[in-house]
This record gives sequence, structure tokens and C-alpha cells, in this order.
Amino acid sequence: MHGGAARGARCGRGERGSVTLWVLGLCVAVLFVGGLALDLWRALAVRRELAAAADAAATAGANGLDPVALRRGAIELDPGRARMLATESLRGRPGHAALDGADIAVRGDTVEVQLADGVDFSLLAIFLGGRRFEVSARAVARAEERG
Repeated sequence: MHGGAARGARCGRGERGSVTLWVLGLCVAVLFVGGLALDLWRALAVRRELAAAADAAATAGANGLDPVALRRGAIELDPGRARMLATESLRGRPGHAALDGADIAVRGDTVEVQLADGVDFSLLAIFLGGRRFEVSARAVARAEERG
């Protein structure tokens, strides 16, 4: 009986610390999954903000009608005025200066706004070395007569 107890103690000694390693690995996995979820929600929130800002800017730009054409009864955009109105709408947005990119294009009777920004990883920065997640949004608005 004494020999069996010694044999059991020997087996236990070889596994010492394996639970600690398993729990440590589990903690790293939970940290990774938690970081992924947190950063994904942050990216979705930034994308939603960009989409709202692009929609507002495109709609504002579509109000930049050419007054001379309007007097003739035609619905035409003044490209300079449309671009100015869209730009002013973006400037009124908090964090406008921090955008990675903003492109406003006026073609015919449409205004297209494309915005891009980056989201810094928070918990995942440990694993990804400080890289950014790029997010973009695009909106198009058309000047048209309401009847």
C-alpha cells in the first residue's frame, strides 16, 4: 500500500502546473475574443457615424442648386455651391479634422460623398502591433423637384 501511494504522488508531480498553464491559455483566449468583440463594436459605431455624416453632407450638397437654372425652371446643381454646402456640413461634424479621407464629387444632378477613417485597436493592439482598422462610408444624393 505504501508503494502505491508513492507511485500516485510521482504522477501528480509530473502534472504540477499544467492547470496553471491551461488557465493562462484560457485567459489569453478570452482576452483575444473580448478584444475582438470590443473592437468590432467600436468599428461598427465609427462606420455608423461616418454613414450619417456622409448622408448629411450629400443631402446638404444636393441643396446647392444653381439659381440661374432654377429661374428658368430647371433643377441643376451649381458644382461649387454643392461642394461648399457638403464641406460645411462635414466641418460641423465633431472630429472632422481627424478623418483619414473625405472626397466630395458633383456629377450632373448628384452629389457623392466618400468618407474614410481608421479605428485604433484597443485590446487587440497587444496581438496586432498597433495597426488600425479602416472604415469607410459612401452616400449619394440627387437634386430633384418635389411635387
